[in-house]
Amino acid sequence: MFIQDIIKQKPYLAWYVKDPGQLSDEFVLEHVLNYGNWEDVKTYIRIKGSRETAQIFRKTNSKRRTNYLPEVQHYFMRFFQKYAS
Repeated sequence: MFIQDIIKQKPYLAWYVKDPGQLSDEFVLEHVLNYGNWEDVKTYIRIKGSRETAQIFRKTNSKRRTNYLPEVQHYFMRFFQKYAS
């Protein structure tokens, strides 16, 4: 299973995307964390692994502008700090 399959199986996570097969890991993670449920998050972590997921989150979160909702950003900063350090 590929990361893009999450969006293919649940198109409401990124309804405006025409070709989900071309999405980056960062894009999919952002949409899964912001709009998905806990099962979607677990699926992403199962595919990528907790350390790599945490690295992707930290990389995108360290940018000047992110699209993470503030409460999502705060929760997953703490979550990855505890479970993927």
